[in-house]
Amino acid sequence: MTTLAIIGAGPGLGAAVARRFGREGYDIALISRDQGRLDALAAGLTGEGVTARGLAADVRDPKALAAALDAAATALGPIEVLQYSPVPQREFMLPVLDTTADDLTGPLEFSVYGPVTAVRQVLPGMRALGRGTVLFVNGGTAVVPHPERAGTSIAFAAESAYGRLLHDALADEGIHVAQLIIPGAIVPGHGKKDPAVLADTLWTLHQDRHGFRHFADDLES
Repeated sequence: MTTLAIIGAGPGLGAAVARRFGREGYDIALISRDQGRLDALAAGLTGEGVTARGLAADVRDPKALAAALDAAATALGPIEVLQYSPVPQREFMLPVLDTTADDLTGPLEFSVYGPVTAVRQVLPGMRALGRGTVLFVNGGTAVVPHPERAGTSIAFAAESAYGRLLHDALADEGIHVAQLIIPGAIVPGHGKKDPAVLADTLWTLHQDRHGFRHFADDLES
């Protein structure tokens, strides 16, 4: 069996996606910074019949992120699906006129260097399988930049460009790259932005394999 690796796994969207793909037989690698929280999340999923393992890594540490993905493939099986969906840090969201060049280092490490590291780590395994899916999950500022959230607006735009380039470059190899834009917050009970609903959407993107950018809901004005 193959593996879904969720970078930025947490108790909301990450757990919902793990359950959704787990029901389809995927093993789940959960990656974020806090090993204790990952262990608790993995234990809960295991209790529900999903094979899951937590591996701690900071997306801003390329060596740690690559090592976690390598360990996931060794422990669980080849990574067929990669989801990149960590939640940006608050300090990335400064007004544009208050944002210095140094203030952009963190957002770019988070939203550009992290995805590039992750994709390059899993791509050989996907090529060996002859198939794969990369799912980028971003907020609305990836499409409509917000003047009060300059760091994420700039970095998400760069991440989007990278994802689109991958989509075009890998299509002929059976590797599908898609982006899901979630405007605003993830809201439990919401008809389109509940974690379980979003997990179904991401499963559909993996299955249907059409187009790059998709929207969970209408963009907020």
